[in-house]
This record gives sequence, structure tokens and C-alpha cells, in this order.
Amino acid sequence: MTVRHSTDVVVVGGGQAGLAAGYHLRRQRLDFVILDADPTPGGSWQHMWDSLHLFSPAEHSSLPGRLMPAQTGETYPSTGHVVDYLADYEKRYDLPVQHSTSVDAVRRGAGRLLVEADSETWRARAVISATGTWSRPFLPALPGRSAFTGEQLHTVSYRSPADFTGQRVIVVGGGNSGAQIAADLALDGHVEVTWVTQRPPRFLPDDIDGRALFDVATARRRALDAGRSDTGGVASLGDIVAVPPVRAARDAGLLTAKPVFSRLTADGVQWPDGSHTGADTIIWCTGFRPALAHLAPLNLRGARGHIPTDGTRALGEPRLHLLGYGDWTGPASATLIGVGRPARNAVGEIAHLLRS
Repeated sequence: MTVRHSTDVVVVGGGQAGLAAGYHLRRQRLDFVILDADPTPGGSWQHMWDSLHLFSPAEHSSLPGRLMPAQTGETYPSTGHVVDYLADYEKRYDLPVQHSTSVDAVRRGAGRLLVEADSETWRARAVISATGTWSRPFLPALPGRSAFTGEQLHTVSYRSPADFTGQRVIVVGGGNSGAQIAADLALDGHVEVTWVTQRPPRFLPDDIDGRALFDVATARRRALDAGRSDTGGVASLGDIVAVPPVRAARDAGLLTAKPVFSRLTADGVQWPDGSHTGADTIIWCTGFRPALAHLAPLNLRGARGHIPTDGTRALGEPRLHLLGYGDWTGPASATLIGVGRPARNAVGEIAHLLRS
């Protein structure tokens, strides 16, 4: 039996973006619910690898209204500290998060958007989609991938070097996750690591952290909005933030990347020159795609798979806002500190729409 509810706004996703939206919805005194697939608070942070730390100090990694407290003995907070902060945030602002609730579809109904979640349907005047990307890992279609008989996993399944003791591991990916996981394994000393990148690694200057990256991303967005030339944003500086473990592994000569292999074989990889390297495990640190399958019934996707937006508002459906998916839905909106402003703007537009 389907249970039907009605509300002003349904927020899909209870991670950092969903909570930031909830904060501003509460301030606007709108009726809303946050539907989150995870059984416990913390969003994707509760699923990340053990050694991961933020790029920025706590005071520069906060959601609107509540500074993240510093973590004793740490300049850059651990993921566990972030999870505790998000759980406290949810409780502090009494946000109506319904956990263990997976949203299957958002459809147009009679004057409302219908949000179908498990055995419930919510009739909403507006929807904020804040599902992020963590649930949709991307794996490249490289030759021989199905022939490899060892273990293959994505960033989402990596936890610690202890799981690979004595193994030959190939880490694929030249972004932050690839560099950090390669460094994590290499510094352990009990894993034989080969790091593979599509192009030579580009490390950001050692003094650059999340604070500077947010400023750079914001400056780029302001330049584009003002019609000035594209500054290139964060990508103009490099691909990899040199957090302490990455710097340590790099300076010790443990982060020398090889170009991408030509194919996988049953027991390893073959390089363009015909040589072969054996491997027990391949870790694909090859990024993510926006988790937007629940929006498919609205038929909003453009040619490149993204839903065209004006800020956070979907061009084809003004009652829908997309929050926290990256710069295309707000500068630095996929970060803790960066999601606050687009969340405020999205909720402001929704409040105006519902009251006009």
C-alpha cells in the first residue's frame, strides 16, 4: 500500500548539500522533508577511506550557521570528525531527515511534483535534488578489463592498506583520490604500488589548500557571470592538492606515475611498448558521475548528460533545483564551505516561487 504525503519541498539526499538546503528551508519557515538513502547521518563521508582528511582547516569547512569545531591534534579534520559534525548539525537544527529512504523517481503530477520513495509518495510544490556523485562511480572501458582475473575496485570500496598487504596493486587515476590512495599504500611499505595517470601528475603548490581553492573557484564564477574571460579556476593551478601524506610520498620518490597501460591482461597490465606488469588488484580512482537517475522521468537531460540549469534551477522544470553536484550548480558547491551560498540561493528562489 502506498502512503501519500504532501509538503512544500522535498529534498532528495541528506548529505552536506541536503543539510545546507534544510538549514535555509527552516529559516524560510517552509514545510519540508529530507529523504536520505543512508541509515545514519554523515552522507558520503561515512563511506570514505580510513586515512582521508579534509583539504581545509575546520573553520573553513563549515555549513551555514554552524562552524565546524576544531579536531584535537589535527589541522585538517578526519572524515570521522566530519561525520560527527554533520550528525550534530542535523540534530542541532532539528532537520526532518528521513533516513533509509531511497528515492526511485520524481515525476510531474497534477500541479505538484511526485517523489516516489520506497512505499511512499510525496506530493511536493518543489524539489531539491542533492544526491551528489558518490553512489555513481565511473569505470573507463579500457581493453581487457573483463579479462583481468584479480580484484578490481573503485575508490568507493577502498578502506586501508591493510586490505592489500603483500599484494601488487595498480592505482589508476591522476586526481586527488588517485594520488592519496597511491600515497596511502606506498607509505605503508607492505604493498607494491604502481600509479598510473592519463597525463603527468600536476601537483598544486604545497601552500594551497581548500581555502584558496574555494576563493579561486568563486573568482572564476564571478568573472564568467560578469562576462570576463575564463580564468581557468582550480584546473589552471593543477589537479592534486598536496596534502601532507601526498607530499611525504612524493618527496620520498614513491609517487612516480606511469602513463596509462594499453590493455589489461588476465594477470596484470600490458604497456604500449609490449612489456607487462603483474597485478593482484586494480583500484580505479577514475571519478564519478552525477547521481540523477531518479530525475529521469522528467526528461530534462541535455546532450552531455547534465541537466541544463540557471544557477541551481533546472531550465526545463522551474520547481526543481540541483544542489551540490559541482561548479555547474554553483562554484565549489560540492564542498562543505562552498554549498552554503547556492543552497541559500536555491531556497530563496523556491520561497519566492511558492509565495508568488
